[in-house]
Amino acid sequence: MAYQNSTLSFEQMLLQFMSEQDPMLSMLQWLCEQLMEAEVSAKIKAQKSERTDSRQGYRSGYRVRRFDT
Repeated sequence: MAYQNSTLSFEQMLLQFMSEQDPMLSMLQWLCEQLMEAEVSAKIKAQKSERTDSRQGYRSGYRVRRFDT
């Protein structure tokens, strides 16, 4: 289930949640995903896939690694 940056109206989102097997769990998962996304965006000072000079880090766990062969 993925409700990423949905442009659905509130009523449409509720209907989608109600069609799930456990509507409350679906709503809680969606809320937690939104809160985590907002926290990461605030921490690195950039939205997902956004390129800015003020960016403070990476979203997908990237770190500089030494290349050894």
